[in-house]
Amino acid sequence: MLIRSLLFNAAVYLNFLVQAVLFSPVLLLPERMVWPVARFWVRSTLWLHRVIVGIDDEIRGRENIPEGGLIVASKHQSAWEALRLVELLPRPSFIVKRELLWVPLFGWYLQRTGMIPVDRGKRSVALEQLTVRARRAVAEGRQIVIFPEGTRRPPLAPPVYRYGVTRLYRELNAPCLPVALNSGLYWPRRAFAHRRGTILLSCLPAIPPGRDPEAFMGDLKTAIEAETAELMDEAFAVRPDLRIMPAADSGG
Repeated sequence: MLIRSLLFNAAVYLNFLVQAVLFSPVLLLPERMVWPVARFWVRSTLWLHRVIVGIDDEIRGRENIPEGGLIVASKHQSAWEALRLVELLPRPSFIVKRELLWVPLFGWYLQRTGMIPVDRGKRSVALEQLTVRARRAVAEGRQIVIFPEGTRRPPLAPPVYRYGVTRLYRELNAPCLPVALNSGLYWPRRAFAHRRGTILLSCLPAIPPGRDPEAFMGDLKTAIEAETAELMDEAFAVRPDLRIMPAADSGG
């Protein structure tokens, strides 16, 4: 798998560079013209992942995705879900680190597809700006994608949920779609080699707006973690070797 992973990583960078440069004129056009380019890159990357590495995926619970504006609170174990959610959701708007917008080419596409930057160094100001931008996006019928733990976590690491998702839920008065997955078993964070298999992603029943914030956070965490544990066990039943993971840490 090491050689396959090397080929995949090289193909991904080359694929992005060629497409980003070739289609760069669309950055001067309205956002609706940029999205087809972004989705094409995502689909081609996932295709490379499937063909070169041998990783497929199974999406469950599509019927649970509400129409219109909402919050999508997803487990975050890998770069994979950021790609797959772009393809899965009709009009996603990801909450991203502000620094990503400074990356040449990649950051320009993030800006032109309506991603929401957040400055982690200025927490109170960042939360206020995040709320304003997210409220506008929800009013436009977009899906606000947030990773409640703030960063990628190893599959077996204890969960650490942060306040941001609770604030969004309280302020936006929008439903929240919990998303569970086991992508980190196959595309581990900070690991070069990938593992072939089928990644499972589950969209759980949406939590309606108006709940008590503390109760909301409890329900959200319970739903995501319980389903994630089931998806992990399902993978282990087929591939016991997947239990051997890098040591859990708290970094991003």
